[in-house]
Amino acid sequence: MTREELFSQICVKKSFLCIGLDTDITRIPKHLLKQDDPVFEFNRQIIEATKEFCVAFKPNLAFYESQGPAGLTSLEKTMRCIPESVFTIADAKRGDIGNTSEMYARTFYDYYHFDSVTVAPYMGKDSVSPFLRQGKWVILLALTSNAGSMDFQLNEMCSPVSGKEEKLYEHVLRTSQKWADAGQMMYVIGATHPELLNTVRSIVPDHFLLVPGVGAQGGSLEEVAHAGLNKQCGLLVNSSRQIIYASAGEDFAEAARKEAKRTAEEMAMLLERHEIV
Repeated sequence: MTREELFSQICVKKSFLCIGLDTDITRIPKHLLKQDDPVFEFNRQIIEATKEFCVAFKPNLAFYESQGPAGLTSLEKTMRCIPESVFTIADAKRGDIGNTSEMYARTFYDYYHFDSVTVAPYMGKDSVSPFLRQGKWVILLALTSNAGSMDFQLNEMCSPVSGKEEKLYEHVLRTSQKWADAGQMMYVIGATHPELLNTVRSIVPDHFLLVPGVGAQGGSLEEVAHAGLNKQCGLLVNSSRQIIYASAGEDFAEAARKEAKRTAEEMAMLLERHEIV
């Protein structure tokens, strides 16, 4: 999916919502456990109920890999029922030496047909390059929403280019722009760091940002939009637990729909306020 196609969906739906399919078999409604494939059936109903209000779905690979071959079958079936017009993200957080990364790229692009993959930048350009294909996206981890992000990402370092002090996440943003442009690379920027979004936007003004941490993790959608929106929206704000686990009962899909609709309506107001759509 191209940048223009993604922005078109944002304009049509007046939403920049990404729904995380972090499907934990221990948390899905009990009545689904009677199904042959409970995880897939949960995902299918969530997708059908919410696809009208989101522009992206983001399966988290750990929740599928933890179930062994059956979990990967659930993932494959899930991917087949996501509409082609909806952007798909393999939340895999891969990043290894080049030939290994090439195998990961084949897995997510050629087999599962994802539009994008989350990638860790720690091993550098050659570990990221295999994911940079025409029509596909790398979503590079830059400033994450977990508490442990303080351990490395916010540490000061001396830039080997300018000789000036900068934080590690800033160095990641500046260096990685040499690897791909805003039509192939996005960045993960956690909503739990809204005070740093202005700095992020000063470094990557045109790139899309995938923003986790809104909702259950306490991030503010309005704060993220105020600092993060650009002329082509430039945001995919992820919500997982708050939407997919809105109810633990038989009404789980309808509850998810209501929560997705509420979030999308808030996003529509923010897009209108910032004169984007």
